[in-house]
Amino acid sequence: MDEAGARAVLDAMGLPGDAELLALGENAVFAAGDLVVKVGRDATAAPELLDRAERELAVAGWLARSGIATVRAAEPTSRTVAGHPVTLWHRLPPAVRPAGPADLASLLRLVHALPAPAFELPRRELLGGVERWLRLAGEAIDPADARYLRERRDGFATAAAALTPYLEPGPIHGDALPRNVHVGPEGPVLVDLETFSTDLREHDLVVMALSRDRYGLPPESSDTFTAAYGWDVRIWPGCPVLRGARETASCAWVAQHAPTNPKALNEFRRRVASLREGDAEVRWHPF
Repeated sequence: MDEAGARAVLDAMGLPGDAELLALGENAVFAAGDLVVKVGRDATAAPELLDRAERELAVAGWLARSGIATVRAAEPTSRTVAGHPVTLWHRLPPAVRPAGPADLASLLRLVHALPAPAFELPRRELLGGVERWLRLAGEAIDPADARYLRERRDGFATAAAALTPYLEPGPIHGDALPRNVHVGPEGPVLVDLETFSTDLREHDLVVMALSRDRYGLPPESSDTFTAAYGWDVRIWPGCPVLRGARETASCAWVAQHAPTNPKALNEFRRRVASLREGDAEVRWHPF
């Protein structure tokens, strides 16, 4: 996904060409007046992206009915524009402050107390995108690094399937970071719902543990998150497995940007080298 291609989709929808770009990653997210427009990758060769967009809308409605503060859809179904899934959302009021670890933990406690919704949620395929991201990276990365990540993916997929959870499995956010919480005038709101799944609840907690280990999250922030949630996933024997799986996925995700972004290529090489060397002290840079 690149900004120019995403803006072409906005143009085809008749939306303002000067819409503000809020985020550019798996999706391009724009603010256009009172709306937020989320443009997904071209789904021509990946029809599951269309299903994911519809599911995100269903999740938003289900969470709202369950009493959890979340983003609200402006249209009940997605659109397909030039092959791209597009969803429209009501724009949230400006944040009153940055979201913190306790805000995230409080929302996760509510989500983790929910039973399964009436519609089907997928398993958290944390490693499912690795092949696609490596293929997008193509010749920009060392083939030996790609082979290493594929082997690592397979090993962690097998290990994760054999885990015994401590928490009761069920609905999870799937990408539980403070950046996916918006603190408005009425309090914390959960956003970015496309990775909602039904799986080990520990998936949502390992994210913050990895942030402490790899991305320099201050220990006091990690401790605040753990205290607010009420349990420290790091004492669970399965934590290193889910952590390793997430590191593998995060490394491959950066690789897809390597053909056009030298900074991404450098970061990819940094991450692969630290994994190969087993050095958990190497700090990764958010990308």
